[in-house]
Amino acid sequence: MRYVMFVIDDTSGSASGDEREAIDAFNDELRAGGHWILAVGIAGPGQATLVDNRADHGVASASSLFDGPDFYSGFWLVEAPSDAAALELARRGSKACNRRVDRKSTRLNSSHGYISYAVFC
Repeated sequence: MRYVMFVIDDTSGSASGDEREAIDAFNDELRAGGHWILAVGIAGPGQATLVDNRADHGVASASSLFDGPDFYSGFWLVEAPSDAAALELARRGSKACNRRVDRKSTRLNSSHGYISYAVFC
């Protein structure tokens, strides 16, 4: 199954040197365990553009969906054999990046149901 794990932060690019080393080690662990699909850091809300083209409105504003202090600063996309295994990966990812992590199962599309992947920081 596939899961996405979003890293929750209040400052973009805020990881310390020790945190970066722990994240790199966790990424290596994900690769070695066959869980790794992708990991990405994300720019902060100040660099976001919120687009709404429903009904061809063509609205684009220099803003983010997130207007509070917390936002997603990155994510991991992982493969895990079960929800319990994905939860354990999320716990280890949270510890590695020293941030909260929002773990969610993913769907390939609505006709295929849920697929397991993993975590983002």
